[in-house]
Amino acid sequence: MIEARLRIRAALHGRSMEDAARDILRSALSTEDPRPRDLGRAIHARFAAFGVDLPDIPRGPSRQPPDLAV
Repeated sequence: MIEARLRIRAALHGRSMEDAARDILRSALSTEDPRPRDLGRAIHARFAAFGVDLPDIPRGPSRQPPDLAV
């Protein structure tokens, strides 16, 4: 289904499927995603819009990793 749609799109623009796919990828990856990359930053940004300042909480391991040495 996707391949057929890409073939049609490429034909409408007079180009090869590979060229059309490269153009689609180039345009999709050329813009930077403005959204935060993690949940904590997303929550902070959401509440900051309402004037709420959430404190930064340092992250660390929640527990000691198990010793796997035999």
